[in-house]
Amino acid sequence: MSSSVLAAEERRVRGARSAPMTMAELLTLPPAVSVSTAARALGIGKDKAYELIKAGHFPAQVIPLGATCRVATASLWEALGVRPSDSR
Repeated sequence: MSSSVLAAEERRVRGARSAPMTMAELLTLPPAVSVSTAARALGIGKDKAYELIKAGHFPAQVIPLGATCRVATASLWEALGVRPSDSR
């Protein structure tokens, strides 16, 4: 394959992934978020997040809700070292 075709494929694959979460996005999260949102904030994939939850090693508080779960935003901020009062 030519280098331009490889570069286009790399851009396509990168574009399929979620972009890193900005500080502004982190600070406007609701009190609890989905595992997918928390994973994006942590810079990991959803599958890895669920793997960590199952193993009991997820770095933020997980709130089980029946067949699903949510992640406490304050705990997520703490895991990321975000201090909302200092960021405004």
